[in-house]
Amino acid sequence: MSGVTQDEDKKPGDQSIHINLKVKGQDGSEVVFRIKRNTQLKKLMNAYCDRQSVEFNSIAFLFDGRRLRAEQTPDELEMEEGDEIDAMLHQTGGSMAGINLGLVWWLHWGWRAVGGLGIKSNNIKPLFSESLNYGEALSKSLLYFEAQRSGRLPYNQRVNWRHHSGLTDGLEQGVDLVGGYYDAGDNVKFGLPMAFTITMLSWSVVEYRDRLVDAGEYRHALEAIKWGTDYFIKAHTHPHVLWAQVGDGDTDHLCWQRPEDMTTSRRAYKVDEEHPGSEVAGETAAAMAAAAIVFRTTNPHYSLLLLDHAQQLFEFGDKYRGKYDSSIGVAKGYYTSVSGYMDELLWAAVWLYKATDSLYYLNYVIENAESFGGITWAITEFSWDVKYAGVQIIAAMLPLEGKNEEQSKILQEYRSKAEHFICACLNKNNSTNVRRTPGGLLYTRQWNNMQYVSSASFLLTVYSDYLESTNQIFNCHGDLVGPNEILSLVKSQVDYILGSNPMGMSYLVGHGPAYPLWVHHRGASMESYRESKGFVGCTQGYDNWFGRQGPNLNVLVGALVGGPDKMDEFRDRRGNFIQTEACTYNTAPLVGVFAKLSVLENTSLPLISSI
Repeated sequence: MSGVTQDEDKKPGDQSIHINLKVKGQDGSEVVFRIKRNTQLKKLMNAYCDRQSVEFNSIAFLFDGRRLRAEQTPDELEMEEGDEIDAMLHQTGGSMAGINLGLVWWLHWGWRAVGGLGIKSNNIKPLFSESLNYGEALSKSLLYFEAQRSGRLPYNQRVNWRHHSGLTDGLEQGVDLVGGYYDAGDNVKFGLPMAFTITMLSWSVVEYRDRLVDAGEYRHALEAIKWGTDYFIKAHTHPHVLWAQVGDGDTDHLCWQRPEDMTTSRRAYKVDEEHPGSEVAGETAAAMAAAAIVFRTTNPHYSLLLLDHAQQLFEFGDKYRGKYDSSIGVAKGYYTSVSGYMDELLWAAVWLYKATDSLYYLNYVIENAESFGGITWAITEFSWDVKYAGVQIIAAMLPLEGKNEEQSKILQEYRSKAEHFICACLNKNNSTNVRRTPGGLLYTRQWNNMQYVSSASFLLTVYSDYLESTNQIFNCHGDLVGPNEILSLVKSQVDYILGSNPMGMSYLVGHGPAYPLWVHHRGASMESYRESKGFVGCTQGYDNWFGRQGPNLNVLVGALVGGPDKMDEFRDRRGNFIQTEACTYNTAPLVGVFAKLSVLENTSLPLISSI
């Protein structure tokens, strides 16, 4: 085969353009190939498969724990003489002689047939088991939010490759909008996903405060929440005015610049009585109500301030109803509201009930349950856009004591829909279950699938705790389900995220021995402003940094990237934003999940099948 030979066929005198690479099997067998440094690895892969008499698509080739792509070259990967490549069974192939069966390690729950072999896979340890440190993952997840900060950074900023940015945000409109968070790998501040991020961070603290304290991360969690709520206070300039976005995606995406260098539009956009935005008003109300609960003991004055803003925003969103992306057209195509605003109004009301114990908000959730879809929508996802499952889970956990007959009846209907969501995740509904990848990952859709995995994992964790604390089980179409089974599913999802997956890669950046290095993130991809204050222009950033072959210069620690596709495949490339871009609302739900699992490090949970 042109460009590649086995070691015994090598020719002397061509050291500069050739490299010897060793392909290693699980049984210890080794085959050394000599390949030109600029030859695509598909030739080596094909040569190995021919030698082993297996189908090409039955083998995965890994280098340093990362899956190789056929079009890559040794030069591109900076391979050195004698480097080893692991050949791993991917799916049913031909002869198994000499093939590394290492990919079966991720099937560590229940029984699974691999290549026709019956494997009791709970005896197989995850390849990267030493990296599945939930406490460490918790710490790193909170660190991520410091990398996403906009505004003037504090003295105790731990992510030191970031610096002040967006210091004139709102100036053109005569309002101070400095602060808040960039949503992902760009430099826009989108209010709706930012608010959902803060709601989920706050819910994590509400549920797992003591565990965050024990882990030494409670203060960091409060700081992450307050960075968002301080911004919301600024953005809510009048009872019926909320500034919901700074910058726009179209102009921002034309440039590849560090936040510190931004030359793109920083125009701010608002919703008001004439231009309503019930989704963003409702979600921001929910975030501030949830945060009010968080700060109730440590900062009671601030808690009351947040609660006042939350109540005003809810009243505004409910009284002046309308879709926010109809009022803020530049949000469409980035954070389009598909589900509408009724779920956000229910979501805000249920959080205000938790924060105030006022029957007004409970009655709102009860009286609008049917007309707003709270007890009619059977949902299998929970996200920045679709809040029904979250409303249903919280309503299901509200105590029935002291409720009248009608209230109890409606709350039971909410519970029925909440448990439909749980059963869908467990693959126990008669229909409409959440799909799984072959490796067992919950799979909702191609673009940024990990956001749905993390948010579902949080709801599952919270409901598992509820069942355990109330000594309850429930029925999934004839199959009784208890808290341990739910938590076992959560653990399987988190373990997948942290490295127990077919790619052998942690999708939480900076965690474990192998993680994405080409994250789609402007600031992380470029020289730190603190180290190089020279201005980087709009197209200069694309020319010099976006297209750069090497990995990002700064590690975006704690970021949860979009993750693999439906076949567990992941392509680590900066331009592959569908898979390599991370968002604040990806990581936020994991804070609570990591806090829960961190106390179970040494606990053996019965694991369920991923089938």
